[in-house]
Amino acid sequence: MTYSEAYRKLEQAGQTHLLAFYDRLTGEEQEKLLSQIESTDFSVTRYIGRKDQLQKWTVIAPLPALEIPQIEAERERFTGIGLEALRRGEVAAVLLAGGMGTRLGSDAPKCMYDIGLTKPVYIMQRLIENLKEVTDRAGTEIPFLVMTSDRNHDQTVSFMKEHDCFGYPGEKVVFFRQDMAPAADYEGKVLLESPSSIALSPNGNGGWFESMEKAGILASLKEKGVKWLNVFGVDNVLQRIADPCFIGAVIDRDCESGAKAVRKADRDEKVGALCLEDGHPAIIEYYEMSDELLDARDDQGNPLYNFGVILNYLFRIDALERTLGEDFPTHVVEKKIACIDREGKFVSPDAPNGYKFEKLMIDQIRSLNSCLPYEVDRRKEFAPIKNRTGVDSVESARALCLENGIAL
Repeated sequence: MTYSEAYRKLEQAGQTHLLAFYDRLTGEEQEKLLSQIESTDFSVTRYIGRKDQLQKWTVIAPLPALEIPQIEAERERFTGIGLEALRRGEVAAVLLAGGMGTRLGSDAPKCMYDIGLTKPVYIMQRLIENLKEVTDRAGTEIPFLVMTSDRNHDQTVSFMKEHDCFGYPGEKVVFFRQDMAPAADYEGKVLLESPSSIALSPNGNGGWFESMEKAGILASLKEKGVKWLNVFGVDNVLQRIADPCFIGAVIDRDCESGAKAVRKADRDEKVGALCLEDGHPAIIEYYEMSDELLDARDDQGNPLYNFGVILNYLFRIDALERTLGEDFPTHVVEKKIACIDREGKFVSPDAPNGYKFEKLMIDQIRSLNSCLPYEVDRRKEFAPIKNRTGVDSVESARALCLENGIAL
């Protein structure tokens, strides 16, 4: 892209300020900035201040979960179905690992964070160890797809090579990059991270499938006969990956998707609750829950909306393909955004100073016809690492790992 072409694109978007420092840049820096301008979709800023494009909740109803006693009663049968799917090569694992360890006090990718006490134990290591327990039992390895971001791709790839993929076959590990979106101030002006770089961030966990398709990975998986994708976040160091019982239950119930869920710790726990919305599976975020929904009870007095998702899903590929090209809502999220000011000085804000734009997986799930909520024991499968201390922290995850006999 030439300077003139970039200027015309920015002029149409009302973002010509992004070229304010262009004359001060080296040739290489100019080329980098022009390339970013060419690939960036500035239209997302139109969603600032708009709620109308977000889906409206209308008729909400409970979505019954497959609870632990029911699972235990059929565990052997479900597990057999899942193991056969794994052995036929019908399952792949997808790790969403585009984030950094900033909230943990680290400048490295979050997957590289060390939770060990007496030896190094990295978040990525824990996830692969969990996966290997399943593949060792099945007697076959499955594709392990790692979605990175522009911010952490090179570090993540180098880290995995340095540690020999923690014993997982390197030829089964495939990296692909998540699409990025610009960050903007409260007036809708896109921010610069440096004089030669737009402030970009990953476009939310709802963009994973489209990013995979763009990278050509989806076509490759289908050629190999893969039918199911187990998608999970990087936070949870106890989660079971490619869990054959979970896979078998979703297949047995003939559902297009499944969601691992935990029983809420209390009425107001900040987790998204599974439900039906207009007959489709949906997730109501905790901040959308009314008192009426929070207090709703069944005939036995149990809460009707009592199972929170833990970002571990199973999707049938042919169902996901129907969602490609669908215009999912763009969520405008207020954030602290590191940037430069009008004089080119770097600013690291202590409070939110603008917006990021994200696609969320909850909207993708709503486009599917069915989803099986699958209850897991939170003390055995839910140890998220979001903070350094306190709730859902490095400290709490370490304690749960030790409780489950994992050496740290």
